[in-house]
This record gives sequence, structure tokens and C-alpha cells, in this order.
Amino acid sequence: MADIRAGQCHEAAPAITVTTATDGNHGGRSVAWGAQQTGCRCRIYIHAKVSEGRAQAMAELGAEVVRISGDYDESVGVCARDSEANGWLMVSDTSFDGYTAIPRQVMDGYATIAEEAMTQMPPPITHVFIPTGCGGLAAALAAQFWIELGGAKPRFVVVESEHTPCLVRSARRGRRTSVKIRRETVMAGMSCGEVSMLASGRAGGGGVEAGECAVAAPVALIAAAYDEKANEAMGLDIQSRVLVIGTEGAPDPELYAKMLVGM
Repeated sequence: MADIRAGQCHEAAPAITVTTATDGNHGGRSVAWGAQQTGCRCRIYIHAKVSEGRAQAMAELGAEVVRISGDYDESVGVCARDSEANGWLMVSDTSFDGYTAIPRQVMDGYATIAEEAMTQMPPPITHVFIPTGCGGLAAALAAQFWIELGGAKPRFVVVESEHTPCLVRSARRGRRTSVKIRRETVMAGMSCGEVSMLASGRAGGGGVEAGECAVAAPVALIAAAYDEKANEAMGLDIQSRVLVIGTEGAPDPELYAKMLVGM
């Protein structure tokens, strides 16, 4: 990155176009930011329900934002087809047949979160609550904890939208199972009906800015705390040390403010 930022690739970079499909959360913004840093072109596909604020944030990073009329899964398909037809480089954590190398690298990046958590949070961590869409983030963190801690790894509680429960259905059926997106959730980054193939502020430091997806895990933990059966099933008790993963701040400040007013 130091060489790239120093301009050593400034002649080759403009000929490269990177693409991704996103709900406007960390996936899309990181690709747009990376393209801005390197000087290459960036084309980002969003679906019909992505807020204008999220789209604008990526456009401000220099990305060409293309809105399709369908849902997230359809935007992934359009992105993949356009990228193949035009020789563009698709960067996504959603993996599928014939596309696993880059998603695996993205998941390697996600694993950094687990590494930092284990460094900063005194052991033992007994539970990890994490929101998920296609499963890439959850799978990456679960794998890293398992690699580092083996049998002492924490229990993972994966939280997804009831409108698109592709992971829980896959778990129940014992195979990767898709769910048709019939109704969008306000938690935009969790509105995924396709499971990724590879996935088959300080405490007490004041307020935490947490977007729609980020609050899924703490809300699930709060709900479990008041449910005796859930407590028993998850092994939660007064001795538990729980790590809650928040995946975004306020991607769309205007929408974020409206939701806070409505609480």
C-alpha cells in the first residue's frame, strides 16, 4: 500500500475497474475507498431499497454507483455478469461456484477483528454474538477463534433477519440453502438470501454509534438475557464473558437520526 500511495502504480491503475455489490455498508465503502487510494475505477451495484445516503457516501469516494430494480442477491448476479463480460475485477465476500479466491482473501481480512479482540479482551471469551448476511464475516471470525483457541473457543451466536434466514435454514437442512428475499429488512446489510459458499467505543466510554446491522447482536443478547430457555441453550450465565460484534456506525446519518427519533 505504501508503494501504491506513493504513486508507483499511477499509470496502470486507471485501466483497472473493480466492482462489488453491496447494501451500502462496509463492503461497498471499503472497495470504493480502496479504489480511491489506488487510482483505479470503481463500479458499485446497489439494489432498489438501499438508501440514498448510503449511495451518496460511496459516490463521494469516487465510485460509480449503479442502482438495479431488484434485491441484493440480484445485484450480486448483475455485478458478476457485468464484471465477467467486461474484464472487471469483482471484490466481494459472497462466494459462489467459480468465485472463491477473492472472497477467501476478504474473509482473511475479517479475521483481523478476531485477532484484535483476543488481544484486547482478557480471556476467556465465552460467547460471541455477531450479525450476519451471507455468512462470510461470521465464518471468518469463528474460524479464527477456533484456530487460535481450539477447544477453548467461545460459543458463536449468529443473528440474522427473520425475513432472510438463509444460514439457519442451511444449518437445519445440512446443506447450503437459499432463501428468496420477499421482504426487505431495515437492517440493510443483513438482507441476503444466498449463503456464501465459503461460509456453508470502549465499555463505559459513553454512547456508541451503531447502525441498523450493528444493533442486531446486542439486541439478541438482551433478548436472550430475559429468556430462560435461551440462556440454557446458549450456556449463558453470570460467569459468561460475551463479545458483541458491531459491524457499522451510521452509514446513512439522516436515516440513523430518523430511527433514533422513532425509538
